[in-house]
Amino acid sequence: MKCRGSLRRCSLECLLELCDFAGRGKATIHHTPLIAAVVITPARKEIVDFSDPVYSYGEALIVKTSDATEYKTLDDMKGKVVGAQVGTVYIDSLQTSGLFPEVKVYDSIADILRDVSVGRIEAGFGDRRSLPTSSAWGRTPMCGLVRSYQPRIVGSIGIGVRKEDKELLAQINESLARLKANGTIDGILADWKL
Repeated sequence: MKCRGSLRRCSLECLLELCDFAGRGKATIHHTPLIAAVVITPARKEIVDFSDPVYSYGEALIVKTSDATEYKTLDDMKGKVVGAQVGTVYIDSLQTSGLFPEVKVYDSIADILRDVSVGRIEAGFGDRRSLPTSSAWGRTPMCGLVRSYQPRIVGSIGIGVRKEDKELLAQINESLARLKANGTIDGILADWKL
């Protein structure tokens, strides 16, 4: 795997572990670096230090396939009941926009897709780059991405390290610069359709 090889070049071991960094309070980082689709935000920077951005993306809009409206902006969704996943940067932005009577919070993309498909919510929001590769995506043919939609909530993904790991952060940033320059990052993103 390209990611593991990149970590080895930094003299790091790869431990694949599922963890909850969903923003339900302060996260404790036991292992470093933290490599996940974690958007760099000021609140998260209080918990961990982040590398230079690896890549950026915004939200995707999910509706029933029977809804052929060419939504372009959040404003086009005004008045609809929508949902997003807990811990994402989308929740606060959607709730404070004043556009939606209700923003439901879900534990998973699968839950959002289910509720869009059965009509409990009119639209859902998820990560534009990772949503199409979600295992839940193929199991909900009644949902589709709105291709005309332009994301408004764009964030950068970084690698998180504990605050005390300054030397490691410098190594990661040096490696990221090298991996971007030699095309490895673009290759990984292409392999994963990100």
